[in-house]
Amino acid sequence: MDEHLAMDRPVYFGGGRAFDFAFACDRATSGAAKPGNGASLSRARREGPRAGDPCNVARCAEHWRLNSGAFNLAALNSDQVRLTFLGHATFLIESPQLVRIATDYNDDVKSPLVPDIVTMNHAHDTHYTDRPDPAIKYVLRGWGETPDQPANWDLKYRDVRVRNVPTNIRSFYGSTTTERYGNSIFIFEIANLCIAHLGHLHHTLTQQQLNEIGRIDVVMAPVDGSYTLDLDGMMEVLTALKAPLIIPMHFYGQYILDRFLDRARKLWDVETAEIPSVVVSKAMLPAATKVLVLPGRF
Repeated sequence: MDEHLAMDRPVYFGGGRAFDFAFACDRATSGAAKPGNGASLSRARREGPRAGDPCNVARCAEHWRLNSGAFNLAALNSDQVRLTFLGHATFLIESPQLVRIATDYNDDVKSPLVPDIVTMNHAHDTHYTDRPDPAIKYVLRGWGETPDQPANWDLKYRDVRVRNVPTNIRSFYGSTTTERYGNSIFIFEIANLCIAHLGHLHHTLTQQQLNEIGRIDVVMAPVDGSYTLDLDGMMEVLTALKAPLIIPMHFYGQYILDRFLDRARKLWDVETAEIPSVVVSKAMLPAATKVLVLPGRF
């Protein structure tokens, strides 16, 4: 048992026991607990997150850092994957053998745990770092040395396979200049699930790219509609991917998220989770495509 996180009681999704608590939230914003407060930690270990507790991802990460060993990570079954939204476009993905992957790894959004694998989709803005933690085993950059040499990853580590599909990108926001292969869609194959992180996708996908991506069970999609692909294009991509579970990311505020959700509701059911962590298995995927909003830092 790895002592970092708490998982105390089930959360129900779509009528089945698909998700569980995996995020022990700091109660600093509600005054119920603060980092370093022994009594509040005791209550947190006993009871887990209370209904209605605010969940501040940055404070949670600091809480873990200051209270190492205070929480226990519940083991996953062999067919389960845990996804935790850390903010913006960064997720912590955990496999049954507790391989940890941080997507969109950068200096701005920090993982509370040192990952085994990190992916950096593109080298623009704050979406990458030149100073990855030396304890990380594998650092996978989504761009190649030159436009003629796209990134090409197919990594197998324990019970995880990570591969990528390169896409083009605008040179900078508002530019009409195309940077070939400046972004990667990363696909994580874990526990018979295929999970895709679209990164900083700037264009719709060709049939060849869709074929290379293959069947997807969960897709993490940028939904800002401006810095990445416009909403019409993103809806086209998500419709083509046919993933049973869509998790929005890369939005800069509630208004931008709501703008995407208004469009999404015309096609799919939309559900908002109370906590930023979810456990997914093949058997528990929704029968029809569903959008799941995980709370977290914009």
